[in-house]
Amino acid sequence: MKLTLKIWRQKDRNDKGGIETYPIDNVSEHMSFLEMMDVLNEQLVSEGKEPVAFDHDCREGICGMCSMQINGEAHGPDRGVTTCQLHMRKFKDGDTIYIEPFRAKGFPIIKDLVVDRSAFDRIQHAGGFVSVNTSGNTQDANAIPIPKTDADNAFDAATCIGCGACVASCKNASAMLFVSAKVSQFALLPQGKVEAKRRVLNMVEQMDKEGFGNCTNTGACEVECPKGISLENIARMNREYLKASIFSE
Repeated sequence: MKLTLKIWRQKDRNDKGGIETYPIDNVSEHMSFLEMMDVLNEQLVSEGKEPVAFDHDCREGICGMCSMQINGEAHGPDRGVTTCQLHMRKFKDGDTIYIEPFRAKGFPIIKDLVVDRSAFDRIQHAGGFVSVNTSGNTQDANAIPIPKTDADNAFDAATCIGCGACVASCKNASAMLFVSAKVSQFALLPQGKVEAKRRVLNMVEQMDKEGFGNCTNTGACEVECPKGISLENIARMNREYLKASIFSE
């Protein structure tokens, strides 16, 4: 395939940045999107130009590093996949593809398509963990009976990889789906009950500090999420937050 790539180039977070155009040829439909970007960068290097900076790590849809806004959609036109799992068969010969970084106040651009998502780390540090009882009276987690529906829902929430597609697809750049997944992961399990009130209050407070917007239940986050995290988690987090607010007073 022959393609025209319109890519956002920005030297650093202080640079104004802008869209630059790159023609690319001999793109196989069997390539992944990141393999196509590798071909482009090889072409740029051979021409003595600076390659496009973009994040990637596992290339298996696990780490969430490869986040890109492709033709206005987080992770591109496919569903239930990350950018590294998106294949060029989703595009046609002669297509023009717009490639931009995720845009949100909480995700400042570092360079080109790379954004700083450390805000998610700080939200998790605020309460996305379970303290370990080392008193000598610890109970094996496998010995604690948990209803299967609760275990399944907790596992589904835990599949969130923190890629930020929910933020990028939300008109308010809300991080509610991400935070609710991390809250739900522990709220459903007995190990997470001990710190439940403090956890949800701290994580929501940190989310607000990072500058993410509010949820308006548009549902774009669930549609674009590569792991299909459900909006039901946001409802659960709201209930947990309300209970914690009442009983913490």
